[in-house]
Amino acid sequence: MPTITCARCAKSKEAFDRAPFPGAVGARVLEGICRECWADWLKQQTMLINHYGLNVMDPQARQFLTRNMEAFLFKAGQADDVDISKQGTIAY
Repeated sequence: MPTITCARCAKSKEAFDRAPFPGAVGARVLEGICRECWADWLKQQTMLINHYGLNVMDPQARQFLTRNMEAFLFKAGQADDVDISKQGTIAY
């Protein structure tokens, strides 16, 4: 199995066989994120979906999750902290 140096944890770890996410972001994940950090993101994503009551079929919710994924995995941009006063909304 090929290894990569993870952009999030900076450790040399086993790479994915194929992108776990579609598109350009998925290609970035394939090239630079380890499986452990991806698993951490999936937990964070589930927490965001549940906390904000997101409908993942809604394009605005998907945009919100993609923005938070890039911030979480690549430390790019700003991740949204869980703010209980915003529960049920994703306006930003």
